[in-house]
Amino acid sequence: MKKIFIGFILIIFSVNNINAQKKDIVEYHQNWDKQKIFWGYYLGVNMKDYKITYLTDDNTFINVTPSMGFNVGLIGDFRLHNNISLRLEPGLSSNTKELDFTYISGGPQDSIRKVNATYLRVPLLLKFNTNRYNNIRPYTIGGVSYDYNFSSNQDNPEDNSNGEFRMKKSNFSYELGIGIDIYLPYFIFSPSIRGVFAITDELVRDNDPNSQWTRNVDFFGTRGVFLKLAFH
Repeated sequence: MKKIFIGFILIIFSVNNINAQKKDIVEYHQNWDKQKIFWGYYLGVNMKDYKITYLTDDNTFINVTPSMGFNVGLIGDFRLHNNISLRLEPGLSSNTKELDFTYISGGPQDSIRKVNATYLRVPLLLKFNTNRYNNIRPYTIGGVSYDYNFSSNQDNPEDNSNGEFRMKKSNFSYELGIGIDIYLPYFIFSPSIRGVFAITDELVRDNDPNSQWTRNVDFFGTRGVFLKLAFH
């Protein structure tokens, strides 16, 4: 994700540099910002792991190995003010993580769990734009999201003693990010980078309150970095 972040910064720098070198700049879509409502879509990649806190400090440690995932969705934008918009961005987000319960012996069948998760995310966000400068307009964005986990096995009666690591179906998170609207001849390209953080605990505890997998876990929630490429 460091490479993604660096690439995002380079995009902003390159666009700004190109604009600075032009003597006669043509401003595209001059009436776009006067619209009250507009639509779009986005796609991108993400890197997610888990924030885990523990009840006691007894050498319990769960190591999370994330992998690259994808996200895709739609955008509905309602302009509240020249520089403020209310935005809805429903979409799908998929990712796989591997959990290593480093304190559990017995081989991979006991100490390793793979968690595949596909979420329906419905973020409600506020977008704060700067004033437009030629064909670019930076912004910050943030808000809350309802997340439904299609891969949840919350209702499965089996737990880690049978190899089942369970996650809740419904969760809430918040996200914060920065981006830039780039006005191009035929459309508006809007890359952004977001941080996503769980508000609610997503872990379903094992049936045995003394389970070695879940007894000492206080909070278990998704966190991650999203790169979104939006088109309007």
